[in-house]
Order: sequence, then structure tokens, then C-alpha cells
Amino acid sequence: MSFSTAAAIRPLGDGTFTAELPAEWTVGGKPHGGFLLALLAKTAVALHTGNGTPLVDPLAVSAQFLHSPGVGPALLRTEVRKTGRQATVVAVNLEQRGRSCVEAVITTGRLPRDRAAWTDLPNQPAEPPGNAIDISNLPSASMFRLTEGCDVRLDPSGAGFLHGHVGDPLRLRLWARPRGEHADPLFALVAGDISMPVTFNLGRMGWSPAVQLTALLRSRPAPGWLRIQVDCRAVHGAWFDSDATVVDSTGRLVCQARQLALTATTG
Repeated sequence: MSFSTAAAIRPLGDGTFTAELPAEWTVGGKPHGGFLLALLAKTAVALHTGNGTPLVDPLAVSAQFLHSPGVGPALLRTEVRKTGRQATVVAVNLEQRGRSCVEAVITTGRLPRDRAAWTDLPNQPAEPPGNAIDISNLPSASMFRLTEGCDVRLDPSGAGFLHGHVGDPLRLRLWARPRGEHADPLFALVAGDISMPVTFNLGRMGWSPAVQLTALLRSRPAPGWLRIQVDCRAVHGAWFDSDATVVDSTGRLVCQARQLALTATTG
């Protein structure tokens, strides 16, 4: 299922929307966090303000993951918190079976079209090298169904967990693109959360649920691969952070994502 099809929403006419969370965009049987972030952002952008015009682009998305939703229908409730000429702020709450699962605040406005005046970005090839690992070919690929809708490649350099090695720095480099369509700002949100947990390099394997995820969208991606570098600043007990920098094929920064998550184990 393509990303655009999977992220479809249907307005009910009263500021609420419905969506179907598909099995094809899950990890370990649960809807992928970046996909949920994109769905919430799409809902905010689809909302019409009092003057009848839709909002334009998501600029910042900050989400709290309260309960992990399951595959199936979901309800999205919106509330406009602020309207302005440069930015509008919308709260979106994803509910399932009467329970609030993800709550987000989305700032919308217009993404800049011109080149950045200054950047400090990772030095990463625009396309995955020949030895990059196709995630869909890993033994755990059945748990990572996300690859049915997008192509994800991992740089094996520094990914010691692939060979049972523990002790590599908590930094991973990946490339991603949706299958059958070009990346857009919403897919850039998916890319910002597409990496396996960097704590795999500590031997902490398994599901690592996000508790809070904030992403800043910086520009509209050009066609081609999105290159992603994910770093960790600290692991304290079961808690760790990760910072993802997403750059498009032309070298333009398109997304920055930071999350606080729980490691699979504390051992």
C-alpha cells in the first residue's frame, strides 16, 4: 500500500476526521510512530479555518504517545489553538475505541522555497552505497512491515548489531524513499522516525516505544532518496534520546526529529 493511500483521511464536517491505520505501515504489529505523526500533521493541514481556506504546510509537530493504537479505524479530533498570518497552531487527538492514543500540537504555515543561508549537516552520500543493507532482506523484516510501502537502506558501517557486535557508537545512517511516488513533507516525518533504535548497538534489541516525538519540517524534499543520520546523546537506565537529521537528494535539510523513548531492556 502506497504512503499516500495509507495516510488517507476522511472529514466528517465538524472538525473531526476518520482514518484506517493499515497493517502495511506497522512495526511489530503496531502502527509506526512516524506514520502516525504524518497522519496527525495531514489532519491539521486538511482543516479549514474560519475563512474557508485550508492550511498549507506542517512546520512543527510535537506528539505525546499515550497508548499504542492498533491496526484499524481511528478518529482524529482537531482544535484550532491559534490563527495567524505566519503560523496557525492546531491540536489533533487520535482516538481509538474511545481512548486517546496520541495527542499532538501542529504548527502550520509555509515551508521556505529558497535555499538555506547556512547549514551544518551530516556528510552522507546522496544515494545508498552498493553495500547498503536493504532492510526488507533482514531476518527481522517480517516485523518491519513498513518496508512494503517504502524502500529503506542501512549503512552497515557502524551498525555492529547486524553481526552481534556491541559497542559501536550510537549513530546510524540510512536512506529511505516511498515506493511508487515521490517523497513529500509528510513522508519526511516518517523518515525522521524510520531508523531502528540506535540502542541496538548496545545489545538492547526489541521494541523501543516512543514516549514523546517532536519534528521540525524545514523544506519540501526533492525527488530521490532521503538520507537520514540518527544520533543519541545519552542513555540513562531504560530511557534514551535520538536525533534524526533528514536531508534530501539535493542536500537540502527537510526534517529534524527528536524523541524520548524506552529501551527494550535495561541490561
